[in-house]
Amino acid sequence: MLSIATKVERIVRESAFLTEGLKRGLINLSELARQLQPQLESDLWKPVGQAAVVTALRRLAERLPEPPTGNIVLVQKTGELTTRTELTEYTFRHSDRIHECHRKLLAATEPLPGAFVTVTRGVNEVMVICSRTLAPLVEQAFDGEQLLARLDDLNALTLHLHPGAGREPGTYQAILKQLAWDRVNLVNMICTNTELTVLLEQDQTGPAFSTLARFKMH
Repeated sequence: MLSIATKVERIVRESAFLTEGLKRGLINLSELARQLQPQLESDLWKPVGQAAVVTALRRLAERLPEPPTGNIVLVQKTGELTTRTELTEYTFRHSDRIHECHRKLLAATEPLPGAFVTVTRGVNEVMVICSRTLAPLVEQAFDGEQLLARLDDLNALTLHLHPGAGREPGTYQAILKQLAWDRVNLVNMICTNTELTVLLEQDQTGPAFSTLARFKMH
């Protein structure tokens, strides 16, 4: 049977946030121990005292490797933040006809002012994100293709980055880490040279906006 110390270490090492926070001394050990108690008692099938968990956390913190850098990397302030609402995401299985489907979709949406549609082609899948009003055009263009997933009522937040941001260590990591710390769940993410777009369910849009707004230029 696993010991309390072994189980605590496994839980902490499975989370980059707990590992870094513990090593940097940013986490209240008593509070973390209190929150871990129910999981530990369930996994170990026995009562677990908070003091024992605190001791295990303190000893683990002493053994964790030093962070890669002595300072927390903060992303340089970026530009404006824009929002798109009422989006639909489709995921299709890649096929020999996908290129033709893509061409049909672009031809159908080109005459429409303000139409939002983006197509991302992976190795085995193709993702289409579009305004909800364009959903019938997507389904018509990809008729006969294998639909793997469809998500409706999504919103997108786009953070406009300064040129060259992608070449600066820690830019994306700092943004995504803050979203994770704030418990914002992302459905998907799209990057271009100067834009980082996150796709979210509607109830996550407000918290995500508050988080990303911290990275805007003053």
